[in-house]
Amino acid sequence: MQTEAQRRATNNYRKKVKQLTIRFYPNSDADEEMYTWLKSQDNTTDYIKNLISADMQNRR
Repeated sequence: MQTEAQRRATNNYRKKVKQLTIRFYPNSDADEEMYTWLKSQDNTTDYIKNLISADMQNRR
């Protein structure tokens, strides 16, 4: 069981976490293909972050 101080610390940390939502629409073959590919990755968060990082490196 968490103490009150631990709950406050956890809540403060969660407020600092940034989140992004992406939507894939069912009437788009391209969206469906991208969604299927993304879900086949072992870790979708790492996969997306690596793509962004590589893109950032290519633009420098």
